[in-house]
Amino acid sequence: MTWLKLWPWTRDALAIGASLIAQSLFVGAAFAQQSTPNILFILADNIGYGDIGAYGGGELRGSPTPRIDQLAAEGLRLTQFLVEPSCTPSRAALMTGRYSIRSGLSLVAVAGTSISLPADEITMAEMLRDAGYATAIFGKWHLGGQIYSQPQNQGFDEFYGIPPSDTWDAFGMIRQGLQTKSVDISLENGPHIVEAKRGEPLTLVKPYTEEVRRGIDWELVDHGIDFMTRQKAAGKAFFLYLPISRTHFPNLPSKRFEGASRIGQFGDSLMEGDAIVGTVLDALKALGLEENTIVVFASDNGPDGPGASRFGADMPDMGTTGPYRGALGDVSEGAIRTAAVIRWPQMIKPRSSYAMFSIMDFFPTFARLAGGKVPSDRPIDGIDQSDLLLGKNDTGRREHLLTFVGSDLVSVRWKQFRAYFVDVGPGRSGPGGMMPMGEWDPAPRR
Repeated sequence: MTWLKLWPWTRDALAIGASLIAQSLFVGAAFAQQSTPNILFILADNIGYGDIGAYGGGELRGSPTPRIDQLAAEGLRLTQFLVEPSCTPSRAALMTGRYSIRSGLSLVAVAGTSISLPADEITMAEMLRDAGYATAIFGKWHLGGQIYSQPQNQGFDEFYGIPPSDTWDAFGMIRQGLQTKSVDISLENGPHIVEAKRGEPLTLVKPYTEEVRRGIDWELVDHGIDFMTRQKAAGKAFFLYLPISRTHFPNLPSKRFEGASRIGQFGDSLMEGDAIVGTVLDALKALGLEENTIVVFASDNGPDGPGASRFGADMPDMGTTGPYRGALGDVSEGAIRTAAVIRWPQMIKPRSSYAMFSIMDFFPTFARLAGGKVPSDRPIDGIDQSDLLLGKNDTGRREHLLTFVGSDLVSVRWKQFRAYFVDVGPGRSGPGGMMPMGEWDPAPRR
């Protein structure tokens, strides 16, 4: 071993250099830790392309949405965000990064049936939890009620909301049963708000009544803020999934939002949803988490126009698809093209983009940004769009999209072209608002 004699100034220089290297490593490690972003995903229910102010609605329709508009101004506003025709399929696609038909969820899950997310599906929550994230869902799951399908068994550490197989109008079951004299269900045997921790069975919290329906989103907000606060204290990155009720039919605003808009209860509910988004964003900022959190606001599909119209053609409980035809359950553009905004301060440049972006694309995109692993043992239909988000390209990486209803391939999108394999009827002319080619009679019935 050879020893070198160091002059005092050499030793001092080495000491300073070692100190600088140590500081650099410390700062680098700290930056690496901070650069793992939190993810806050707010999924609205049945908001149409033309409902939000940033998409041509809002104040122009009589129901301003200033907080969502502000979010859109601060982030990436997608004008070709594509989903599946209805609730369950879109949510399955979001959670798995795969077409919903692959998990058998290309139709709406109904309580009491076997339609349920398979146990071997890998969800976004599982992917992020494996990457070190705390995960929570507060709201509507709607991917089936089988025990293996429930969110606390599909990657989420915490769950609070309506039953996993139900949607927001489940509270009307008791009243409808009494009115039609078809079934007599007691309050205690009806739908309940439920909760569960990871791996634990669901527990009943309270009956899901009309009164609870009116205020349920504020309960979800409280749970969400509490979750973010606890993860901030623990120094842990989090994935908070908030699938809220606004603006799912029937829209029942809380008392303080009744009459808030100029277009009836749908507008009131839309404005309440905007306030809900604003409240969560304010809490995020107050916690000092705003800069390092990816915030997504999106809708799962188009508005429930035809569904609401059966209760009266002038009933103001429906949204708008803006320039596109169709609505929830249809196969046309108004069902599968809706609003989505993504904000990540300092990382995502505020702008609008016409790039094609599927709800499935969030899975591989988040995996890339959060250091997660995309499953390699199954087809993944989502595309990593992180380069689009970060401004490395403007066109995105998606050029095509398939649309299924049940087992049927009903349309294909390629770039700006769309081919239909069914005759598209107005409103709901069949499952998914379509009939097989040659079987739809457009002539009026006499």
